Amino acid sequence: MTLPPELARVLTDYENAWRARDASAMAKLFADDRVVVPNACAPVQGRAKVQECYAGAGGALFLRATGYAAEAGQAYIIGGFRFTEPDGDAGKFVLTLVKGADARWLIVADMDRPYPRR
Repeated sequence: MTLPPELARVLTDYENAWRARDASAMAKLFADDRVVVPNACAPVQGRAKVQECYAGAGGALFLRATGYAAEAGQAYIIGGFRFTEPDGDAGKFVLTLVKGADARWLIVADMDRPYPRR
């Protein structure tokens, strides 16, 4: 599935920050003016807390969208994730987004679930 460029940027920036283990870059993908739900910890408010949640986390990651919607400043992306390029999906994710004051999409909820290992 091909996402509109402004939504595709969220996935690309997420992958790049995660691969670089860059908690600061991860935090910048999240909304700062509300309670957000990063995948790595309980709900928090503010990018500083999001950055704490992602400190030390990261590694190989590939995201692919399977669905999305965007309307009136709110959006979601659903999809699959994997840790190595040729493998099938290791799990699924949902990102809930809001449009920031600068018109960039920002994450307010990041939830994923790995598939059971066989």
